[in-house]
Amino acid sequence: MATDPLLRHGPDSTYLVLRAGPTGRAWNVLTSAGPALLTPLVLGVPTLLIAFWMALAGARASTVFVVVGVIAGLEYLIGWPVLALSRARDILRVEFAPAGAPASLRLVRAAGPDDWLPVKTLREVRLTHKVVEPYEGDHKPAVSTLALELVLQGVREQLTLPFGGDPRRLADALKALLGTAGVVVELRTERSTRDRPQPNSTWTSGGSASAGSGGG
Repeated sequence: MATDPLLRHGPDSTYLVLRAGPTGRAWNVLTSAGPALLTPLVLGVPTLLIAFWMALAGARASTVFVVVGVIAGLEYLIGWPVLALSRARDILRVEFAPAGAPASLRLVRAAGPDDWLPVKTLREVRLTHKVVEPYEGDHKPAVSTLALELVLQGVREQLTLPFGGDPRRLADALKALLGTAGVVVELRTERSTRDRPQPNSTWTSGGSASAGSGGG
């Protein structure tokens, strides 16, 4: 059977690993605590406007600092559960069971696994390999991304895969795993060329005009 690093084989299940790490509601809330610290920074402009208005009104610096601290704390306490809720539906893994010839699958999300579904509810797996190649004279390397779309009965899940390997090998591994269940696995490659930076047309035209007037 074809194999790929993103497919992990256990004794009872095979996992398509999109992001490593534990799952569960409590763990999702805890791991959201750090990123939630950015919430006061994102909302920093209105907070600074309030502080500026208080300073103009003659409030003491200590009072301004206390109010700004309270506002930042409230922003954090509001942003933390909001972020945890938004991340709860993120898909970390797709589990297929039993390992050899799967008859069931479930999506393992950050907040925990979904219910098991018959593997036949998975109509199609679409892999899109996008390659942005350098233009002539560009020294930056090509950039590749790999997107995964699971066409389930009544819903589509679109995901970005951690990519550093061979998309054809992953497609072949998924075909070998899901072929007996009649699931279609499609790989599409899209190639484009990175845009060449355009010169500053305003600066160029202005310089030409200056040179012409100086010659006269």
